[in-house]
Amino acid sequence: MRYRKVLVSIPLLMLLLIQDGCRTPSEHRENADTVSYGIIKKKQEDSLGKSDAFSIDRPGDLLRRRLLEEQDLPFSSDASLGTDMLLPVDHWPEQDYPPLPSSADADVALPTDQPLKITLVDALQIGARNSPSYQSSKEDVFRSALSLDLERDAFRSVFTSQVEHLAEVDDTGDHTVTGTETTATAGVSKTFENGIDLTAGLAVDLANLLTQGSASSLGLTADATVSIPLLRGAGKHIVTEPLIQAERDIVYAIYEFERFKRTFAVDIATDYFAVLRQMDEVTNARENYTSSIASARWSRRRAEAGRLREIEVDQAVQRELSARNNWISSQARFENRLDTFKNAIGLPTDARIELDRSELDLLRANIEEIIDAFLEKAQSERSEESGPADGEVVIEPPSAEDAGAFEMDETRAIQLAFDNRLDMRVTIGSVYDAQRWVVVAADALGAELTLLGSAAYGEGRSIGTADQENADLKLSEGWYSALISLDLPIERTSERNSYRNSLIELERTVRNVQTLEEQIKLSIRSQLRTLLESREALKIQAQSVAVAEKRVRSSTVFLEAGRIEIRDLLDAQDALLQAQNSLTAAIINYRIAELEIQRDMGLLEVDEKGLWREFNPEDIDHDSE
Repeated sequence: MRYRKVLVSIPLLMLLLIQDGCRTPSEHRENADTVSYGIIKKKQEDSLGKSDAFSIDRPGDLLRRRLLEEQDLPFSSDASLGTDMLLPVDHWPEQDYPPLPSSADADVALPTDQPLKITLVDALQIGARNSPSYQSSKEDVFRSALSLDLERDAFRSVFTSQVEHLAEVDDTGDHTVTGTETTATAGVSKTFENGIDLTAGLAVDLANLLTQGSASSLGLTADATVSIPLLRGAGKHIVTEPLIQAERDIVYAIYEFERFKRTFAVDIATDYFAVLRQMDEVTNARENYTSSIASARWSRRRAEAGRLREIEVDQAVQRELSARNNWISSQARFENRLDTFKNAIGLPTDARIELDRSELDLLRANIEEIIDAFLEKAQSERSEESGPADGEVVIEPPSAEDAGAFEMDETRAIQLAFDNRLDMRVTIGSVYDAQRWVVVAADALGAELTLLGSAAYGEGRSIGTADQENADLKLSEGWYSALISLDLPIERTSERNSYRNSLIELERTVRNVQTLEEQIKLSIRSQLRTLLESREALKIQAQSVAVAEKRVRSSTVFLEAGRIEIRDLLDAQDALLQAQNSLTAAIINYRIAELEIQRDMGLLEVDEKGLWREFNPEDIDHDSE
């Protein structure tokens, strides 16, 4: 009775294995996604202390596609709109792929008769969803998770199953012999972390003769093989090295993606403010052009009244032409900047969008206290006696009295960067990887000694043995073999070279740490100088604007009174334009420098939506108290 139960359960087991293996392409993809996203979530928690929502699926309603369709923009092919718009090809495995989840871009209302206005926050989020480079960086993380899953699979129990059915007709003899043979096999294999390989299999044969009495017979065989490395290739540290490296590679990929997000966010902000700066220059150029036209008209009327020389009229007209040329050129530079920005966040270059000018006004408002305080201080200093003309000139260096929050001590800033830069963690980790490679390469130089053992039980059946009795699986009646294989380390040229290369690679990774360390120091020191320079430029340019505005007012009055020539007024107007542009540049440069030093210290956090959370230096001050 027990024997029959075994015979019945074996085909059932095989059917279950067959059913489990007959998954659709969609089920395989979904399984790969489940495993990979689970790996990423776990590794994020282990390496970053948090986990963010992560997906590589791109929705069909991305803003890029909506702009192409709703603004009726030209595009080259269906591929420009997305994978879901491609024409189907023959034998496509998944009818419902790609999936079309909805994104936040679907909530963005596109105006029909005017450009789409984008704030800085909008730009960061749009870039995270639409930028090709951002998507590629996410896919790199996902691929690392797939690689890790494959390495883990090498140490899982792998089940296999196969069914074969043979029909045979033999009419070469006196009588025609017809029969069938069905063979079902099931097996399992596993590699252990110490290097032992174990394989076991079970086969069931059913042989039937359709002629000569219709005899039938059941065959049953079982076998097992074990391979044990004793010298080269033995030991957990050697066998699991590819798995260890794959575990570390996914962490590196996560670090690199986090670093990419921070760099990407700062780059988007830099491009955004560059467009605003150019927009401000267009406004200033237009105002300057307007004043130039007024000056030229005024000079013409004065010349007609005989109160101004013709050469001065020509100077005014020449400046009007120059101002117009500058206005047109500034518009072209603005359009080019805007197109570059649209490309950076993954939108069509010809899409009709505009940026929110209030972002620049907000920057000015945030920094106005510094400007007002400096102007007040400069005014009071000018009201005091400056001393004799032949007195000693004392030049005061920039003061840290009104320094910003990120103008911190250089040593402290560098140490923060060493502690928080994710690329530094990757580079330091690669040294340990290289050390392990040296160990593995040295192991390959030795002799290889492998113990191989196998055992088989039972008997198979075929059409030729269909008339025999059913086979019996008796563990007491088996076939056993053992083999010891020895490969002496006589020829190891390839392994020798690999070992030498591993030592060279170790030296290189150590140098990489040293190089990155110096690059970080260089970057932090440079950013601190940029912050200082930008802060001083802020104060200087604010004072320059105040002086230039006063100069224009005075020149206008003096020209009316005939005390100066028109050239003086034209020069004053040019100086005001330059001072206004320089002040805008200084405001933007200081803000960008704040973001860049946070990025370079590894302290600017960016979430899955592309939005940043800035570092507050006071947090460390409070922690140290």
